[in-house]
Parts: sequence; C-alpha cells; structure tokens
Amino acid sequence: MSDESTTVLGALRQACAERHQAIEALLKLDQALDREHYAHVLTGFGAFVPCWEARLRPRLPWRLQGWFDDRSRLPLLQRDLAALGLAPAVVADPVAELDLPDRASLFGSMYVLEGSALGGKLIARQVHAQWGMGPDNGAAYFHGWGPHTGALWADFRERLAHEVGTSEQERQSACAAAVATFDALLGCFRQVLDAPSPEEA
Repeated sequence: MSDESTTVLGALRQACAERHQAIEALLKLDQALDREHYAHVLTGFGAFVPCWEARLRPRLPWRLQGWFDDRSRLPLLQRDLAALGLAPAVVADPVAELDLPDRASLFGSMYVLEGSALGGKLIARQVHAQWGMGPDNGAAYFHGWGPHTGALWADFRERLAHEVGTSEQERQSACAAAVATFDALLGCFRQVLDAPSPEEA
C-alpha cells in the first residue's frame, strides 16, 4: 500500500486539515439546522462560487475548460437560490487575493470545492430528512450529482495526480492554493454569518 503522504492528495489533506475543521466549525452543517442558517449558508456560497469560477476557469488550459464546466455546481446553486427566493450575499470579492499562478495551484484550489461535494451528500440527506428538500426545491447544490458524485471525485483524483505531477515545487504550489482557497471561503463566510475572525474571538 502506498503511503498517502507521498501523494499530492495526501499532501493536500495534510496541508488543509486545520482549515477543513475551521470551515466545518463555522458553517455548522453537521448539526441540527434551522432554515435561516441554511439560507445564509446558501447565500454565502452564492457569493463565493461565481467569483471563484470566474477567477479559475480562464486560467485553465483550453482542453480542461469543458471538463470544468461539465462538473460545475454553480447552476445547481443558482437553482436553489431561485427556489428559496434568495439572492447571493453581498460581500467584498472573496477571491480578490487568491493567487493561482500555475496549473498545480488551479488544481489545489479545485480540491477544496471538489471535496466539498462529497460532504454535500451528508448535508443533502439531512435537509431532506428535516424539511423534505431535494434537488428541485432548495437542496440541489448539496445533492450535487447524487449517485454519480463518487465517480466524479474519482475522476478528479486522477486528474489531480496527472496535472499536478510529482515535483515538490508543484505539490507546494497546489497546497498553498488550497490553503488560500479555504482562507478565502472562511473570509467570505465570516462576512455572511457575521462571525468573528480568530483574532477577534
């Protein structure tokens, strides 16, 4: 069995572990939800995802842009906002400082949003159990691609390994971008949820 720490995926998981815990603690989506909080979370993603996609997509090689478009959950998010009568939160550009200088950094950043699709399956089950929400009435973003989500994640993992490569420099670039993307998400949701930053807490 290969040591995961020697793979780019393992390096990303290690680099992002604290940020992953921080975003989970901030969003509180693993707890009993109330609808107002759920709505705020959706509006936060509504602010973040379009800006993130607009920053990342043009930097991808042309051969990968259709692949990226095919797996975008932005249309699902927009469907949820429309179904619930919500608008994206108004925040400062959440990715204005996100530096994506090379292909490794692009895939490091994508790791954050791609990985969130897996966790979304658990949230989708929870909101369906609590409120009867599904892909057609407010939970499309978290439902994602349903039974195909695992296959899409496997495809992403293969792309990640191929596109980032094995050099230490590429891994460091991917990890730095992933951490920066988590930080951008945290900054966005602290504005949306009016939560204090760690320095203010």
